[in-house]
Amino acid sequence: MYLGIDIGGTKTLIALFTRRGRIIRRKKFRTPQGSNTFIRELENNLAVFTKYKVRSVVVAIPGVVQKNYSVKFGNRKWDDIDIFTPVKNLFDCSIWFENDANLAVLFESYRLPGKTIFLTFSTGIGGGIAEKNHILPESDQFEPGHRLYQYNGHVSEWEDIAAASAIENYYHVDRATNLRKKPILEDIAKRVYLGLPDIVKVYHPDTIILGGPMGKIFRLYV
Repeated sequence: MYLGIDIGGTKTLIALFTRRGRIIRRKKFRTPQGSNTFIRELENNLAVFTKYKVRSVVVAIPGVVQKNYSVKFGNRKWDDIDIFTPVKNLFDCSIWFENDANLAVLFESYRLPGKTIFLTFSTGIGGGIAEKNHILPESDQFEPGHRLYQYNGHVSEWEDIAAASAIENYYHVDRATNLRKKPILEDIAKRVYLGLPDIVKVYHPDTIILGGPMGKIFRLYV
């Protein structure tokens, strides 16, 4: 069995996989604001998986990973938080930490030709770059959400304009995926488009994949 932990700015997902990648059990909890509360919540939710023979644990982090376990979260003011120790206390196996967007692009680009860029529009805007089933070195410095753009007469970071959380705040909805009206969808498309030309110009990708709630929204376009 293999255990995946996806720590997001809004929620944390835990899933247990077979060798063939089939999910046999999952849990979800809201990511708390405080790091100490988060660790306690994580331990409590992981406890139900200890009865399984877990061969490896992979933890997806929405931020910078250092020395495999000391991390800095992009949308949480948690610096050098030790997630390794509480996980290791529960599972006697190998434990791996990686940026969530890097893991996402590695999965999404599997068997795709050329260079692939994955963009996730959720609490913020993150991204990863991969080619030939490998995460490229430039992916570690790829922070598209922090680039500045002008929109509606204001200069802001791209994630403050086009992230799902920014759109939810602007339109006063709980979920951006609930938005359906054509003028609103056109506004969302303009927001998402802002950063794409710069990404194409700098990185020359063969494929760009949109993820997070914004990826779901664009299914509404025909």
